Amino acid sequence: MRAPLGDFDVVRPAPEALDLLVAPVADAVRGWNGPVPADELIHVDTDPAWADTATFVEHYGPELLAQSANCVVVAGRRAGETTLAACVVLSATRVDVNGVVRRQLGARKASFAPMDTAVGETDMEYGGITPIGLPGGWPILVDAAVADLPYVLIGSGSRRGKLIVPGKVFAGLPTAVVIEGLGV
Repeated sequence: MRAPLGDFDVVRPAPEALDLLVAPVADAVRGWNGPVPADELIHVDTDPAWADTATFVEHYGPELLAQSANCVVVAGRRAGETTLAACVVLSATRVDVNGVVRRQLGARKASFAPMDTAVGETDMEYGGITPIGLPGGWPILVDAAVADLPYVLIGSGSRRGKLIVPGKVFAGLPTAVVIEGLGV
């Protein structure tokens, strides 16, 4: 099998790579009922040493940058309450935390969640967090540019491996909100 983008040695439909996925992502793939069949979620095996975006595109090809997205965990605070959310933006952009995210969450203050919170709450590895398999009630804010791509390369829940999925998958996640200008 060939990946729909990039040149990877080991490519499998995610349902055939459950052993390589962290528990919440594997559970999400097992119970998948998204806008495309689960077999269209593709797992590519990659070296965890190259998981971060800059080293990943340096090793696997700079053309992947335009088709890669990052999923970051943010915390919005208002009146002593904290709301965790995920933001999915193109890798070449950054999340507008203090503008778009803060307003969308109705928060007085918003910031990136601390690493231990992001990892502990998602049961995923830092640098590999993906919106597929996040806790059920979390808002998932998706930049419209990500949802518009035919295919998107994103973390798989661990630093080893990536998922390649149609962009429309992110818009179809149960708690997803597609937002213009989330990534700046």
